[in-house]
Amino acid sequence: MSIVSMLALIVSSSLVYAAPMIFTSIGGAFSEHSGIVNVGLEGIMTMGAFASIVFNLTFAHTFGNATPWLGALVGGIVGLLFSILHAVATVNWRADHIISGTVLNLMASPLAVFLIKAIYNKGQTENITANFGNFSFPVLAQIPILGPIFFENTSAPAWVAIVLAIFMWWLLYKTRFGLRLRASGENPQAADTMGVNVYAMRYAGVLISGFLGGVGGAVFAQAISGNFSVSTIVGQGFMALAAMIFGKWDPIGAMLSSIFFGFAQSLSIIGNQLPGFSHIPSVYLQIAPYVITILVLVLFLGKSVAPAADGQNYIKSK
Repeated sequence: MSIVSMLALIVSSSLVYAAPMIFTSIGGAFSEHSGIVNVGLEGIMTMGAFASIVFNLTFAHTFGNATPWLGALVGGIVGLLFSILHAVATVNWRADHIISGTVLNLMASPLAVFLIKAIYNKGQTENITANFGNFSFPVLAQIPILGPIFFENTSAPAWVAIVLAIFMWWLLYKTRFGLRLRASGENPQAADTMGVNVYAMRYAGVLISGFLGGVGGAVFAQAISGNFSVSTIVGQGFMALAAMIFGKWDPIGAMLSSIFFGFAQSLSIIGNQLPGFSHIPSVYLQIAPYVITILVLVLFLGKSVAPAADGQNYIKSK
Protein backbone atom coordinates (compact mmCIF):
# COMPACT_ATOMS: atom_id res chain seq x y z
CA MET A 1 0.00 0.00 0.00
CA SER A 2 1.41 3.40 -1.01
CA ILE A 3 1.66 6.28 1.44
CA VAL A 4 -1.10 8.19 -0.36
CA SER A 5 -3.40 5.17 -0.26
CA MET A 6 -2.69 4.61 3.42
CA LEU A 7 -3.35 8.27 4.27
CA ALA A 8 -6.54 8.21 2.20
CA LEU A 9 -7.74 5.15 4.11
CA ILE A 10 -6.97 6.76 7.48
CA VAL A 11 -8.60 10.09 6.62
CA SER A 12 -11.72 8.64 5.02
CA SER A 13 -12.39 6.15 7.81
CA SER A 14 -11.66 8.73 10.51
CA LEU A 15 -14.10 11.19 8.95
CA VAL A 16 -16.84 8.55 8.72
CA TYR A 17 -16.63 7.89 12.46
CA ALA A 18 -16.02 11.54 13.35
CA ALA A 19 -19.08 12.96 11.58
CA PRO A 20 -21.68 11.90 14.20
CA MET A 21 -19.51 13.21 17.03
CA ILE A 22 -18.86 16.54 15.30
CA PHE A 23 -22.57 17.28 15.04
CA THR A 24 -23.27 16.12 18.59
CA SER A 25 -20.29 17.81 20.28
CA ILE A 26 -21.10 21.16 18.64
CA GLY A 27 -24.65 20.87 19.95
CA GLY A 28 -23.34 20.06 23.41
CA ALA A 29 -21.12 23.14 23.32
CA PHE A 30 -24.11 25.39 22.59
CA SER A 31 -26.12 23.87 25.42
CA GLU A 32 -23.33 24.38 27.93
CA HIS A 33 -22.54 27.90 26.75
CA SER A 34 -26.16 28.72 27.56
CA GLY A 35 -25.63 27.33 31.08
CA ILE A 36 -27.28 23.91 30.73
CA VAL A 37 -25.16 20.79 31.13
CA ASN A 38 -26.43 18.16 28.71
CA VAL A 39 -25.18 14.67 29.52
CA GLY A 40 -28.25 13.33 27.71
CA LEU A 41 -26.51 13.48 24.33
CA GLU A 42 -26.34 9.69 24.25
CA GLY A 43 -30.11 9.42 24.57
CA ILE A 44 -30.68 12.17 22.04
CA MET A 45 -28.43 10.39 19.54
CA THR A 46 -30.35 7.17 20.16
CA MET A 47 -33.67 8.81 19.33
CA GLY A 48 -32.21 10.45 16.25
CA ALA A 49 -30.81 7.13 15.06
CA PHE A 50 -34.16 5.40 15.66
CA ALA A 51 -36.17 8.04 13.78
CA SER A 52 -33.79 8.17 10.83
CA ILE A 53 -33.78 4.41 10.31
CA VAL A 54 -37.58 4.17 10.48
CA PHE A 55 -37.87 7.05 7.99
CA ASN A 56 -35.23 5.49 5.74
CA LEU A 57 -36.90 2.09 5.65
CA THR A 58 -40.29 3.68 4.99
CA PHE A 59 -39.38 6.19 2.28
CA ALA A 60 -36.25 4.83 0.58
CA HIS A 61 -38.17 3.97 -2.58
CA THR A 62 -39.81 7.40 -2.62
CA PHE A 63 -36.82 9.70 -2.15
CA GLY A 64 -33.96 7.57 -3.48
CA ASN A 65 -30.49 9.01 -2.87
CA ALA A 66 -31.92 11.93 -0.90
CA THR A 67 -33.33 9.56 1.74
CA PRO A 68 -30.32 9.56 4.13
CA TRP A 69 -30.18 13.37 4.11
CA LEU A 70 -33.89 13.64 4.80
CA GLY A 71 -33.48 10.94 7.43
CA ALA A 72 -30.80 13.05 9.12
CA LEU A 73 -33.22 15.99 9.16
CA VAL A 74 -35.96 13.81 10.67
CA GLY A 75 -33.50 12.51 13.26
CA GLY A 76 -32.60 16.10 14.14
CA ILE A 77 -36.23 17.08 14.58
CA VAL A 78 -36.92 14.06 16.82
CA GLY A 79 -33.76 14.84 18.81
CA LEU A 80 -34.95 18.42 19.24
CA LEU A 81 -38.37 17.28 20.46
CA PHE A 82 -36.77 14.80 22.86
CA SER A 83 -34.45 17.49 24.24
CA ILE A 84 -37.46 19.62 25.22
CA LEU A 85 -37.83 17.25 28.19
CA HIS A 86 -34.36 18.29 29.36
CA ALA A 87 -35.07 21.98 28.76
CA VAL A 88 -38.34 21.92 30.71
CA ALA A 89 -36.77 19.97 33.58
CA THR A 90 -33.70 22.19 33.93
CA VAL A 91 -35.02 25.63 32.96
CA ASN A 92 -38.60 25.58 34.21
CA TRP A 93 -38.48 23.01 36.99
CA ARG A 94 -34.84 23.74 37.96
CA ALA A 95 -33.96 20.06 38.15
CA ASP A 96 -30.39 18.90 38.57
CA HIS A 97 -28.85 18.92 35.08
CA ILE A 98 -26.92 15.67 35.49
CA ILE A 99 -29.93 13.77 36.77
CA SER A 100 -32.16 15.12 34.00
CA GLY A 101 -29.65 14.16 31.30
CA THR A 102 -29.18 10.73 32.84
CA VAL A 103 -32.94 10.20 32.72
CA LEU A 104 -32.87 10.98 28.99
CA ASN A 105 -30.17 8.37 28.49
CA LEU A 106 -32.06 5.77 30.51
CA MET A 107 -35.33 6.52 28.75
CA ALA A 108 -34.21 6.66 25.11
CA SER A 109 -33.03 3.14 24.41
CA PRO A 110 -35.99 1.27 25.99
CA LEU A 111 -38.44 3.69 24.35
CA ALA A 112 -36.85 3.27 20.92
CA VAL A 113 -36.72 -0.53 21.22
CA PHE A 114 -40.35 -0.63 22.37
CA LEU A 115 -41.39 1.40 19.34
CA ILE A 116 -39.32 -0.82 17.04
CA LYS A 117 -41.10 -3.89 18.42
CA ALA A 118 -44.46 -2.15 18.02
CA ILE A 119 -43.72 -1.25 14.40
CA TYR A 120 -41.74 -4.26 13.15
CA ASN A 121 -42.65 -6.98 15.68
CA LYS A 122 -39.00 -7.64 16.48
CA GLY A 123 -36.17 -6.10 18.47
CA GLN A 124 -34.25 -4.57 15.61
CA THR A 125 -34.87 -3.26 12.12
CA GLU A 126 -33.76 -4.61 8.77
CA ASN A 127 -30.67 -3.10 7.17
CA ILE A 128 -31.33 0.03 5.17
CA THR A 129 -30.65 0.09 1.43
CA ALA A 130 -30.20 3.87 1.07
CA ASN A 131 -27.18 4.94 3.09
CA PHE A 132 -24.65 7.75 2.87
CA GLY A 133 -21.88 5.64 1.34
CA ASN A 134 -18.74 7.25 -0.08
CA PHE A 135 -18.64 10.52 -1.97
CA SER A 136 -16.04 12.03 -4.28
CA PHE A 137 -16.01 15.80 -4.77
CA PRO A 138 -15.95 16.86 -8.42
CA VAL A 139 -12.78 18.74 -9.38
CA LEU A 140 -11.36 18.60 -5.83
CA ALA A 141 -10.84 14.84 -6.07
CA GLN A 142 -8.58 15.46 -9.08
CA ILE A 143 -6.08 17.57 -7.15
CA PRO A 144 -2.74 15.71 -7.05
CA ILE A 145 -2.01 13.97 -3.73
CA LEU A 146 -4.48 16.04 -1.67
CA GLY A 147 -7.46 15.05 -3.80
CA PRO A 148 -7.23 11.28 -3.27
CA ILE A 149 -6.51 11.76 0.45
CA PHE A 150 -9.24 14.24 1.41
CA PHE A 151 -11.84 14.44 -1.33
CA GLU A 152 -12.10 11.01 -2.98
CA ASN A 153 -14.33 8.27 -1.54
CA THR A 154 -14.85 10.33 1.58
CA SER A 155 -17.74 11.07 3.94
CA ALA A 156 -20.03 13.84 2.71
CA PRO A 157 -21.72 14.25 6.14
CA ALA A 158 -18.29 14.76 7.72
CA TRP A 159 -17.48 17.65 5.39
CA VAL A 160 -20.92 19.13 6.03
CA ALA A 161 -20.16 18.86 9.75
CA ILE A 162 -16.77 20.56 9.32
CA VAL A 163 -18.34 23.47 7.45
CA LEU A 164 -21.08 23.61 10.09
CA ALA A 165 -18.46 23.78 12.87
CA ILE A 166 -16.96 26.88 11.26
CA PHE A 167 -20.38 28.47 10.86
CA MET A 168 -21.39 27.65 14.43
CA TRP A 169 -18.12 29.16 15.72
CA TRP A 170 -19.01 32.37 13.88
CA LEU A 171 -22.56 32.24 15.24
CA LEU A 172 -21.33 31.74 18.81
CA TYR A 173 -18.54 34.32 18.86
CA LYS A 174 -19.38 36.91 16.21
CA THR A 175 -23.14 37.50 16.45
CA ARG A 176 -25.52 39.14 18.90
CA PHE A 177 -27.29 35.82 19.44
CA GLY A 178 -24.00 34.13 20.35
CA LEU A 179 -23.09 36.93 22.75
CA ARG A 180 -26.44 36.64 24.52
CA LEU A 181 -26.17 32.86 24.66
CA ARG A 182 -22.69 33.01 26.17
CA ALA A 183 -23.74 35.71 28.61
CA SER A 184 -26.56 33.45 29.84
CA GLY A 185 -24.00 30.78 30.64
CA GLU A 186 -21.40 33.10 32.16
CA ASN A 187 -23.44 35.52 34.26
CA PRO A 188 -27.19 35.10 33.85
CA GLN A 189 -28.00 37.81 36.41
CA ALA A 190 -25.98 40.40 34.51
CA ALA A 191 -27.43 39.23 31.20
CA ASP A 192 -30.95 39.53 32.59
CA THR A 193 -30.19 43.04 33.82
CA MET A 194 -29.18 43.98 30.26
CA GLY A 195 -32.50 42.75 28.90
CA VAL A 196 -31.48 39.27 27.77
CA ASN A 197 -34.16 36.61 28.17
CA VAL A 198 -32.01 34.04 29.94
CA TYR A 199 -34.71 31.37 29.89
CA ALA A 200 -35.13 31.75 26.11
CA MET A 201 -31.37 31.58 25.55
CA ARG A 202 -31.11 28.43 27.63
CA TYR A 203 -33.99 26.86 25.75
CA ALA A 204 -32.24 27.77 22.50
CA GLY A 205 -28.99 26.15 23.64
CA VAL A 206 -30.69 22.92 24.67
CA LEU A 207 -32.82 22.72 21.52
CA ILE A 208 -29.78 23.31 19.30
CA SER A 209 -27.99 20.50 21.11
CA GLY A 210 -31.07 18.31 20.66
CA PHE A 211 -31.29 18.96 16.93
CA LEU A 212 -27.56 18.46 16.27
CA GLY A 213 -27.43 15.42 18.58
CA GLY A 214 -30.34 13.89 16.67
CA VAL A 215 -28.54 14.57 13.39
CA GLY A 216 -25.42 12.95 14.83
CA GLY A 217 -27.33 9.82 15.77
CA ALA A 218 -28.99 9.73 12.34
CA VAL A 219 -25.63 10.03 10.58
CA PHE A 220 -24.18 7.23 12.68
CA ALA A 221 -27.14 4.95 11.98
CA GLN A 222 -27.20 5.62 8.23
CA ALA A 223 -23.46 5.71 7.61
CA ILE A 224 -22.07 3.11 10.04
CA SER A 225 -24.56 0.77 11.68
CA GLY A 226 -27.05 0.48 8.80
CA ASN A 227 -29.94 -0.47 11.07
CA PHE A 228 -31.31 0.21 14.54
CA SER A 229 -31.10 -1.99 17.61
CA VAL A 230 -30.46 -1.55 21.31
CA SER A 231 -26.70 -1.51 20.60
CA THR A 232 -26.69 1.03 17.77
CA ILE A 233 -25.62 3.97 19.93
CA VAL A 234 -23.27 2.68 22.61
CA GLY A 235 -21.01 5.39 24.00
CA GLN A 236 -20.91 7.76 21.03
CA GLY A 237 -22.83 10.44 22.95
CA PHE A 238 -20.35 10.28 25.81
CA MET A 239 -17.45 10.44 23.35
CA ALA A 240 -19.02 13.57 21.86
CA LEU A 241 -19.25 15.01 25.37
CA ALA A 242 -15.57 14.23 25.92
CA ALA A 243 -14.69 15.76 22.54
CA MET A 244 -16.53 18.93 23.56
CA ILE A 245 -14.55 19.13 26.80
CA PHE A 246 -11.29 18.29 25.01
CA GLY A 247 -12.11 21.05 22.53
CA LYS A 248 -12.67 23.52 25.39
CA TRP A 249 -16.33 24.12 24.60
CA ASP A 250 -15.38 25.65 21.25
CA PRO A 251 -17.16 24.42 18.07
CA ILE A 252 -13.95 24.21 16.05
CA GLY A 253 -12.08 22.64 18.96
CA ALA A 254 -14.90 20.13 19.38
CA MET A 255 -14.70 19.35 15.65
CA LEU A 256 -10.96 18.70 15.77
CA SER A 257 -11.33 16.58 18.91
CA SER A 258 -14.10 14.59 17.25
CA ILE A 259 -11.84 13.82 14.30
CA PHE A 260 -9.24 12.53 16.76
CA PHE A 261 -11.85 10.31 18.43
CA GLY A 262 -13.06 9.25 15.00
CA PHE A 263 -9.57 8.07 14.17
CA ALA A 264 -9.46 6.11 17.43
CA GLN A 265 -12.79 4.46 16.61
CA SER A 266 -11.76 3.61 13.06
CA LEU A 267 -8.65 1.74 14.21
CA SER A 268 -10.67 -1.39 14.99
CA ILE A 269 -11.82 -1.42 11.36
CA ILE A 270 -8.68 -0.41 9.46
CA GLY A 271 -6.01 -1.39 11.98
CA ASN A 272 -5.16 -4.68 10.25
CA GLN A 273 -4.34 -2.71 7.09
CA LEU A 274 -1.90 -0.30 8.77
CA PRO A 275 1.79 -0.99 9.47
CA GLY A 276 2.40 -1.34 13.20
CA PHE A 277 -1.24 -2.00 14.03
CA SER A 278 -1.78 -5.30 12.23
CA HIS A 279 -0.21 -7.31 15.08
CA ILE A 280 -2.24 -5.66 17.83
CA PRO A 281 -5.15 -7.87 18.98
CA SER A 282 -8.41 -6.47 17.65
CA VAL A 283 -9.98 -6.38 21.12
CA TYR A 284 -7.46 -3.72 22.17
CA LEU A 285 -8.30 -1.60 19.14
CA GLN A 286 -12.01 -1.97 19.88
CA ILE A 287 -11.67 -0.68 23.45
CA ALA A 288 -9.18 2.05 22.52
CA PRO A 289 -11.82 4.79 21.91
CA TYR A 290 -13.39 4.24 25.32
CA VAL A 291 -10.02 4.18 27.10
CA ILE A 292 -9.04 7.38 25.31
CA THR A 293 -12.35 8.97 26.32
CA ILE A 294 -11.69 8.19 29.99
CA LEU A 295 -8.12 9.48 29.77
CA VAL A 296 -9.25 12.71 28.13
CA LEU A 297 -11.85 13.32 30.84
CA VAL A 298 -9.35 12.58 33.60
CA LEU A 299 -6.52 14.66 32.13
CA PHE A 300 -8.40 17.62 30.69
CA LEU A 301 -11.63 18.04 32.65
CA GLY A 302 -9.93 20.00 35.40
CA LYS A 303 -7.82 22.06 32.99
CA SER A 304 -10.62 23.04 30.61
CA VAL A 305 -12.73 25.86 32.01
CA ALA A 306 -16.46 25.59 31.42
CA PRO A 307 -18.75 28.64 31.28
CA ALA A 308 -18.95 30.13 34.77
CA ALA A 309 -22.67 29.46 35.31
CA ASP A 310 -22.72 26.11 33.50
CA GLY A 311 -24.92 23.70 35.42
CA GLN A 312 -26.37 26.37 37.71
CA ASN A 313 -30.13 26.85 37.70
CA TYR A 314 -31.23 30.45 37.22
CA ILE A 315 -34.07 31.98 39.22
CA LYS A 316 -35.14 35.31 37.77
CA SER A 317 -36.38 36.75 41.06
CA LYS A 318 -32.95 36.47 42.69
